[in-house]
This record gives sequence, C-alpha cells and structure tokens, in this order.
Amino acid sequence: MYRELVDILKANSMTVATVESCTGGMIASHIVDVSGASSVFGYGFVTYADEAKKNMVGVSASTLADYGAVSREAASEMAEGGKRTSGADICISVTGVAGPNTDEGKPVGLVYIGICLNESRVYECHFEGDRESIRTQAAYEAVRLALLFIKEALNGNQ
Repeated sequence: MYRELVDILKANSMTVATVESCTGGMIASHIVDVSGASSVFGYGFVTYADEAKKNMVGVSASTLADYGAVSREAASEMAEGGKRTSGADICISVTGVAGPNTDEGKPVGLVYIGICLNESRVYECHFEGDRESIRTQAAYEAVRLALLFIKEALNGNQ
C-alpha cells in the first residue's frame, strides 16, 4: 500500500508530508522504505508532545486546551499545519491513544486521522490490541484513507 501511495503521487507530480503523534514516525518510515520515495516525500513531523504540535505545525494552544491533543480538532490543525509548513500537496496527520493507559480521559485505541489536500477531513477510528498493534493499525489506516482521498480528488469527486 505504501508503494501504491508513492506511485500515485509520482504519477500525478504530487508530494506528501506527515504529522504524527501516536505513530511516532511510523508512516514516514514506511513511505521511505519505498524506493523512489524521495521524489514525493520531504517532510515528516513527529509531534508527540503538545509543544511540538504548537511549535512545528501551528496547532493552537486553545485547541489543545479546549479539546486536547487527541481530538478531531487537533488532527485537523495538524494536517493543515503540516501541509502549510511543508508545502506538500497532501498531509496526513495521526493523533491518538495507543495505550496501555487512557490519556486525557480518552480510551485506548481512539485515533484521529487528518488528511488535508484541497480540503481537510478527519476520521475517528477505534482500534483494538496492544500498543504496537494500535500504532500499526493507525499507520495503515491513515495511508489507506489518504489513497482514497487522493483517488477521489483525481476523479473530481472531492
């Protein structure tokens, strides 16, 4: 699937950036595992701490205070800020609770995936399993959703 992402981006002269919290750079790592990814991938932000979310990609302090780092609002601002900061055509963001403990009163497995192309979309996901499994599922789902979003946009259905 990561190969498919690189191929579709190359074929359409597009670039991608990532802003990752709970996945800790896993998406970026899988993208650069693909030979030729350097032509479509230039920026991967690991914004695990709230300060990093604010300083690196411009998530507002009020969003973090009002909704928390694990929220639809934070995921949206992460994707939009990553796109703006990197200049990429599309940005994928992930923020969630990988466990084993709840965070901000939010359950283990709750993950928000943000994707910003011409518009921003946020998906709420609920994954099960241990920490590694949740992180792996989140990375996979983020790329799957990004591919769907890109294909919709290319077909004029956005």
